[in-house]
Amino acid sequence: MEQHLPSDTTDQRLTDLEIKASFAEDLLDQLNQVIVRQQQEIDLLMREVRQLRLQMPEGAGPAQSRASEELPPHY
Repeated sequence: MEQHLPSDTTDQRLTDLEIKASFAEDLLDQLNQVIVRQQQEIDLLMREVRQLRLQMPEGAGPAQSRASEELPPHY
């Protein structure tokens, strides 16, 4: 009898591991792309918040009442 079974099993296991590693690498690349996009969105939102703060009139901080907190005229 030939004793190629352990070698065949080892080759199959190695092939399976290579396939799994390839999928893991692909997934890692996809996740990195998501992180990059999210960071770009965060940076954009932070710039927009800065711009909005610059556009706020002087003294219009959180101490001022908001329109939603004011009573309507019929009260």
